Amino acid sequence: MSMLVLTLIFIYNFLVVFQQQAGAVTVVKGSKCDYFQGSWVADKTYPLYNVSSCPFIEREFNCQNNGRPDQLYLHYRWQPHACNLQRFDGRDFLEKMRGKSIMFVGDSLSRNQWNSLVCLIHSAVPSAKYTTSLLGDVATLTFTEYGVKVMRDRNVFLVDLVREKIGNVLILDSVEQSSKLWNGIDVVVFNTWHWWNRRGPTQPWDYIRVGNKVYKDMDRLVAFGIALNTWANWMNTKFDPSKSKAFFQGISPSHYNGTEWGEPKAKTCKGQTQPILGPTYPGGMPPALGVLKKAIAKITRPITLLDITNLSLLRKDGHPSIYGLTGAQGMDCSHWCLAGVPDTWNQIFYNYL
Repeated sequence: MSMLVLTLIFIYNFLVVFQQQAGAVTVVKGSKCDYFQGSWVADKTYPLYNVSSCPFIEREFNCQNNGRPDQLYLHYRWQPHACNLQRFDGRDFLEKMRGKSIMFVGDSLSRNQWNSLVCLIHSAVPSAKYTTSLLGDVATLTFTEYGVKVMRDRNVFLVDLVREKIGNVLILDSVEQSSKLWNGIDVVVFNTWHWWNRRGPTQPWDYIRVGNKVYKDMDRLVAFGIALNTWANWMNTKFDPSKSKAFFQGISPSHYNGTEWGEPKAKTCKGQTQPILGPTYPGGMPPALGVLKKAIAKITRPITLLDITNLSLLRKDGHPSIYGLTGAQGMDCSHWCLAGVPDTWNQIFYNYL
């Protein structure tokens, strides 16, 4: 092997290590950094916090405490192709958000991200005083010394779900009731999808209404699109970007079909201990993501899509499986263990802020 080849190999390896260890956001010259295009790399400095020290951790996300025997999934870092993400700094986050409020609006995946964020913050300022409150569907954790409120609003469809004489009605073209809680919040992170395919006893509505028409059911992806367009119209007419910032969490994926990642015999995520290496998920993107992006494209006011679908698809190892809320009696390949993948969602969120 020639001296030139050896020199080039040395330089390449040096640059890779340097780039992965650099702390600041560094964009490769001549390229625009896309935080969502990259791959997972092993990093012994991860996870970003010790979940046993987080007083806010919810049982269903606490996989280690629920008996998960492996720990390799904890030690991966998301590495964008064209830059490095700034490492999450909880104290800096609180200083940047001093006196402000953050609200996660959506289903239990929003709660998953909320739980990650408060654990990330607490790990940086473990002695910081805080208060908690619950009012209806809104939970609030306030870091009192900083005046920072980290809130979550359980609203699984974003559009209104009301009780009428005929039963529970999901109104696809109205956010009149839902949006009352969003006003006056400094940073809002929206999310919806996982409840749109619920059927049977867990389906919370009896009928769907659009305008004056009432339906017993309809194509769920179509209903999802109508609801998102309603929300997008609210963003265009009611959201004030001079007072608030808006984000959308994106579509958090599930892993119940091993054929999608090249393991046809795998029917769930149980026993998965490593991510998919490389930048691309073999099974492709879920159709809901296309519907979401089409709706967001109609929004004329500033909004940031946290496009976490692909990076999360690569983490078939990141779910609780039998180490979630219901233990061996259940199989959770939808939510995420903490510490884990949602920490990366919040790291990207932090870099945008």
